Amino acid sequence: MKRRPILLLCLASLPLTGLAQAASAPPAGHITGVGGVFFKAKDPKALAAWYRDVLGMPVETWGGATLRYDAPKHPPALAWNAFPASTKYFAPSTSGLMIDYAVDDMDALLARLRSKGVAVLKRDDSDPNGRFAWILDPEGNKVELWEPKH
Repeated sequence: MKRRPILLLCLASLPLTGLAQAASAPPAGHITGVGGVFFKAKDPKALAAWYRDVLGMPVETWGGATLRYDAPKHPPALAWNAFPASTKYFAPSTSGLMIDYAVDDMDALLARLRSKGVAVLKRDDSDPNGRFAWILDPEGNKVELWEPKH
């Protein structure tokens, strides 16, 4: 079996009722979700424009994007997983960060990426959790694209 983040596999196998029960069980003073993803960039404006123009990220005038969980075809949960420092999963990137973006139509997105000269590092349409593809952004960060199985 191919290696996927363990939490992603666990979330994909849980019924939504199990997620709701797990979310209500902890006492006050715990993490409820991810409120944002923030990272440094050599050229933040150029990188934001690339994510907007190439990946279709809805970048707003303030320079970032608001991504909604209730968007059509979006998974109901976010996977979080710390990898060992020795992992090769992020290669060829040397960054210690990789973001997995859920996408609504892998074929359409990959066609747009290729038309803009973006190389697809790898594609996997056989994973039980959905379809995956990997690219590098202009600053060398590996980006995982995931079309969840519906």
